[in-house]
Amino acid sequence: MPELSNACPAWLTSWMDMHDISLWGAADLQAFSTPADETGRRFSFAISLAIPMDPHIMAGIQQGPNQAYADEYARANKLINELSGKLSAELQNKGFRSKALAASDRTDTINIKGDFPHKTAATRAGLGWIGRHCQLITRRFGPWVRLGTVFTAMELPCGPPAEREHCGRCTLCVDTCPAGALKGAAWYPGIPREEILDVSACDRWKNDNYYQFHKGHNCGICSAVCPYGLKILKKDK
Repeated sequence: MPELSNACPAWLTSWMDMHDISLWGAADLQAFSTPADETGRRFSFAISLAIPMDPHIMAGIQQGPNQAYADEYARANKLINELSGKLSAELQNKGFRSKALAASDRTDTINIKGDFPHKTAATRAGLGWIGRHCQLITRRFGPWVRLGTVFTAMELPCGPPAEREHCGRCTLCVDTCPAGALKGAAWYPGIPREEILDVSACDRWKNDNYYQFHKGHNCGICSAVCPYGLKILKKDK
């Protein structure tokens, strides 16, 4: 069974077009420890894809999440899981090892994280950078996206990876965070998460104040005030 390919195949681009995925890319993860497949082997590459959220819903949660946002969050995650599963199956059918990473699946409840950061795959694929709100920011959709990751053994043309942030002196997200969980640090590849975000403070605030929305997994205020997201609405006018 083949394990390597020297170029991005036409079928993959066509698959993305067929599923209306306009922002995606491949990430070289050879320097990272990825989840393993059923045989215990890890993956050298991943395909990262971004699903945009409804910009009007996102702009409407600057004072806090609401049911419309919770529904949109669930819709996007469901779509990501469906698409990631289909893509992983397609890769396997073509002879390449593959594994889909579930959207928003917290597998480590102590450290409040999943099996692998979707944002790491996305920045390595060059989809965007990490803002002071610890969210991926893309040029096209701002931070108003949900991310999917499909690990694969198929070699793909990757990146170029993001190497710096583009937030300048903006601290709107930091100033707006009701939990005081954002520390204001500028992102660079490899920066520890705790230098940007007090994840425990963020989690406590969501549980104490927004438990009705996916059992405290939703807030989104920091993302809602991001100028890179609000630009989308200006473009639509």
